[in-house]
Amino acid sequence: QKRRGSVAGVTEKKLFKCMSQLFKAHPWHAIDIGDKAPKLINAYIEMVPTDTVKYEANKQNGHLRADRPQKYSSQCPTLYGFIPQTYCGKKNGEFCSLRVQREGIAGDGDPLDICVITERPIMHGDVLVRAVPIGGLRMIDSSQADDKIVAVLHEDPAYGNWKDISDCPPQILERLRHYFLTYKDLPGSGGTRKAEITHVYDAQEAYHVIALSQQDYLDSYGDIAEVYALLQE
Repeated sequence: QKRRGSVAGVTEKKLFKCMSQLFKAHPWHAIDIGDKAPKLINAYIEMVPTDTVKYEANKQNGHLRADRPQKYSSQCPTLYGFIPQTYCGKKNGEFCSLRVQREGIAGDGDPLDICVITERPIMHGDVLVRAVPIGGLRMIDSSQADDKIVAVLHEDPAYGNWKDISDCPPQILERLRHYFLTYKDLPGSGGTRKAEITHVYDAQEAYHVIALSQQDYLDSYGDIAEVYALLQE
């Protein structure tokens, strides 16, 4: 017998709870950023430094897919992925415009990217890690804000005591800059891609960028945690 709010005697709340236990959570929408954000956050890792294929989470279903082979020898020097329940939208774009004194910059419409530095190798993507943001790269790609938060793996034995971008050796930042400015370019293309990194910023500014991307996410998708909490009552 079917009735409003239930299917064969199973309430919608019980059905939602059952489904959440049976099926893998969407890494962008169903994983929270962490209750100690922005100083300690969850990060979903799509790629590791040994990957010769660029992997990217499908926005519709959350599955990690092969996006394209890396161009020639390009490989990301750190773990790379995104921060769950963030979105680079209006507020993120406006802040970037303010910082570079340039009008008309929009968010790129993706979750906020993150690079996680660690001494210990993680051999594949599609994993969650806890990360400590220490700064970021302000990247603009075709008039869109495409920030890259720089973080260290929580409790990493070699780098876990880094608190700010000033703790990071310039050589690591230069490798990140080179990767993000060249990984889409083919030799002989003439450098037609309009990407630039205008600033390397500190931990405090990274916290602010993360907070703006959280607000952009709420503005675009609503508070998923509130919906989940109501269904659990």
